[in-house]
Amino acid sequence: MDVQIKEITSPKELKAFIEFPNRLYRDNPYYVPSLASDDMNTFRRDKNPAYETCEARFWLALRGREVVGRVAAILNHPHIEKWGQRYMRFGWLDFIDDPQVSAALLQAVEAWAKAAGMTAVHGPLGFTDMDREGMLVQGFDELATMITFYNHPYYPVHMEKLGYTKDIDWVEYEISMPAEPDEKIARMAAIVMKGNKFRLLGVRNKQELMSHAKELFRLLEDEYKKLYGTVPLTPRQVDSYINQYFGLIRPEFVPMVYNEKNEMVAFGIALPSLARALQRSHGQLFPLGFIYLLNALRKNDRADLYLVAVKSEYQGSGANAILMNSMYEVFRKLGVKKIETNPELETNQLVQGQWKYFETRQHKRRRVYIKQIGQE
Repeated sequence: MDVQIKEITSPKELKAFIEFPNRLYRDNPYYVPSLASDDMNTFRRDKNPAYETCEARFWLALRGREVVGRVAAILNHPHIEKWGQRYMRFGWLDFIDDPQVSAALLQAVEAWAKAAGMTAVHGPLGFTDMDREGMLVQGFDELATMITFYNHPYYPVHMEKLGYTKDIDWVEYEISMPAEPDEKIARMAAIVMKGNKFRLLGVRNKQELMSHAKELFRLLEDEYKKLYGTVPLTPRQVDSYINQYFGLIRPEFVPMVYNEKNEMVAFGIALPSLARALQRSHGQLFPLGFIYLLNALRKNDRADLYLVAVKSEYQGSGANAILMNSMYEVFRKLGVKKIETNPELETNQLVQGQWKYFETRQHKRRRVYIKQIGQE
């Protein structure tokens, strides 16, 4: 039976778009569903402030009445303006192992890209780098995390057959927590604190954490703006991300370093792993999903690093040692044995250098693919 490509025009179709990967990976022990409510907030035009600067279209691949694939395409005007690249983004790409299906989905994206005067299609990428991005090309037998896509090994094979090539990779590490406190890191953190007149902000509750959230995002934007695919966030987008994600974050997992001028010079964000909880809840908060998440936040042997940023003039000062020492003390109290770094650009040697004092395993790699489509 031929493949039909259907553009999403109704809430029912959007729900089918969100639910498709949960069916595709139903029995896969490594797949971690996203929260369906977060996906709905991302895709709905009345919920996601990114639509103020972006255009997006979503398609389902159907065989008869059965959904066999999905893809999103994003015309990201801030990317075009910032990077001078007339590229169309694709994301949230999933499909059964059938070349007809993957080809039909990406042809829909490419057709819109050509009509819009784009010169290339690249992805998987989202509206911003706060969305899930990158296609897994290594680590198919490793547990995914809350903020990363999982995909079958046949996905990259399909991409290459359709003329897509590597644009850039992210790598991910698993860090083993030392059985005993590492005196070198603690000593280094103390020396850096004293020598630079830094102070580690001890946030006591979520209300206090929220009061520093916008300053944290300003530092994040300043230090990440040169990284691949990043786009500036509007004030409404910042507010949206704070409201969406900071409710889950425990204050002790967000160390913030300030200088003597009371300026934030570094921060880190970590969280106990929610991967198993999301698997148990199938990405739903109700009826029991929120209980699984709360239990994972209280007791866990795995943790995820989400973001680390150090102000440019303090990079190399050892400020990251303060962050690491603070987070690892919390990890030990929680009983964490393994830490996921989540994606880091393969070219970002400064970030990867942070792990030299620990036992690490580079266990995953994910890729952004690109295809030129011949526009002038």
